[in-house]
Amino acid sequence: MNMMTESRKPALIDRFGRHVTYVRMSVTDRCDFRCVYCMDEKMTFVPREQLLTLEEMGRLGRAFVKLGVHKIRLTGGEPLTRRNVMQLFNELGQLEDLRDFTLTTNGSQLPKYAQQLKVAGVTRINISLDTLDAERFRSLTRIGQIEQTLNGIDAALAAGFERIKLNAVILKNRNHDEIIPLVQFAYDKGIDISFIEEMPLGVITEHDRAEAYYSSDEILRDLRTQFELAPIAVNTGGPSKYYQSPGSKSRVGFISPHSHNFCDDCNRVRVTAEGRLLLCLGQEHSMDLRRVLRAHPLDEAPLLAAIQEAMSLKPKGHEFDLKAKPILFRHMNATGG
Repeated sequence: MNMMTESRKPALIDRFGRHVTYVRMSVTDRCDFRCVYCMDEKMTFVPREQLLTLEEMGRLGRAFVKLGVHKIRLTGGEPLTRRNVMQLFNELGQLEDLRDFTLTTNGSQLPKYAQQLKVAGVTRINISLDTLDAERFRSLTRIGQIEQTLNGIDAALAAGFERIKLNAVILKNRNHDEIIPLVQFAYDKGIDISFIEEMPLGVITEHDRAEAYYSSDEILRDLRTQFELAPIAVNTGGPSKYYQSPGSKSRVGFISPHSHNFCDDCNRVRVTAEGRLLLCLGQEHSMDLRRVLRAHPLDEAPLLAAIQEAMSLKPKGHEFDLKAKPILFRHMNATGG
């Protein structure tokens, strides 16, 4: 594609001049784990009939790419538990202008799906792993077995994706003592790892978020007792800031919604599994795209117009406060990863 054609492509630009080029689409709010920072122990899930169909999700993906989006991440819940989900991966993977097609998963289903995902066109996989201790893993996930995720990591490595990254949510007195072993594990596997500050989405009962908060700065301080880490200039389209050790191909990232707010250059929106376009992770500004999809099943123009109109709703940023009651009652599994 020549530069003239590229410059004429539609673009999603919000009222603060930020270009939206990255969409995270949730295919389900259900999961085969119950991670303590993601959902309550007794969750009420969206009735299946209220979820977008896979065909509707495919329409949405095509619309976003037509509007200049070049990165799509499929999330959940656990996306690979959605029945016939490979239909959606195969469809989106064929979009010519989609440069980065990514999956976030807990890894449990990767032994079954990793090779199919690679063939479908998935470029990168993020795998959640918060601990290397089997008992602690079961405690943090409530019902998961660590072998499921470890086997999934090996299956992804065997499939040969461009990049594989671990995501670890660090909680003080839960798993903050495993920061160094987790990085060493990533180094040994030749994969990346990102540490994520917990986000206050939904009411949980397992822990006090303010007391469990462990900042990116504290994590980096701990890591530098064992690893030489220097910042590197790399952009994967998301909010991670990366560091690297000399001689290692692995990258260590930090996603810091509290300690280093990343809203000024936000290029992302989210679509929930029931078709609500969320303009900000930490605010309720949204638009109902399911209504538009179903009102105009054969006409894409209203859908394109609705997505463009929604850019005027995108706020300047989130306002997380760990000490306050949650301002958002949707849990992370409902938000979409």
